[in-house]
Amino acid sequence: MYPSITPPRQVKIGDAAAFAGTTPRAIRHYHEIGLLPEPERGADGRRRYGYDDMIRLLWIRKMAAVGISLDDMRAAFDEARDIEEILSRLEETLAAREAETERQRAAVHRLQAVGNPLGLLSALVTDRLSHLPPGALRPSDLDALLVTERIFGLLGAAIQASVFIALATHPDLRAEDDRLDAAEAALDDGVDIHDPRVEELAVQRCAHQRTLEQAIEAAGLDMAEEKLFEMYDAGLKGEEDTQMSAFEAITKMPYDFSPARMRCMELTAQLLADAHSANH
Repeated sequence: MYPSITPPRQVKIGDAAAFAGTTPRAIRHYHEIGLLPEPERGADGRRRYGYDDMIRLLWIRKMAAVGISLDDMRAAFDEARDIEEILSRLEETLAAREAETERQRAAVHRLQAVGNPLGLLSALVTDRLSHLPPGALRPSDLDALLVTERIFGLLGAAIQASVFIALATHPDLRAEDDRLDAAEAALDDGVDIHDPRVEELAVQRCAHQRTLEQAIEAAGLDMAEEKLFEMYDAGLKGEEDTQMSAFEAITKMPYDFSPARMRCMELTAQLLADAHSANH
């Protein structure tokens, strides 16, 4: 004779979880969110699960396997929403996820082609810099472009790229830029804003910026910038991040600049504005 196996009428939570392919913790969570009715407890105070409970658990596991959310499952079980509607929304979600995966795959391919970390910047920016030889750009250049992308968007960073192209291709301009950076860094908190060095450096920085602009024009980089504006105006905005305004972003980016250095920057901006107005 074959042995007779009599299945239990009810099982403990551990046995229920093992059969359904889940965990007791997950089952308890289903109870908490109302997805699985909590069964009565036995004389020992533990939950006991019957046939209907196990059927519900198995359906939950099947629906989870195809990506249906717990909230949508609950709605389906409560007959508050048709399962076909849930599946249609799931299909839309999967399509969006596939599109995002393709975007990420394209970004990885660009990283492999351009290199890291330059390839982490927007394509509009990296395309402008891709012709430069390895090592021509400094880490600080890429840092500045990263910040500009965040504050002024990819178009602003793509325009700023002209400056770094000019610096990378003109050693004399790069040397002067380094000298001015060091002089401005020396304007620490111990320097008064009315110190003559502040205005002197502003004049020098303005002159250097004007020389940079001339180098950019001589290389035809300004024409490339005009094409960028045309592309942008045509709607090719790419990966613009609009979570905050430029003003908000500027106020949230910390720079440990002394009052004297801030004053130098303000004077430089004013001198440049006056120079541009005089030329027009």
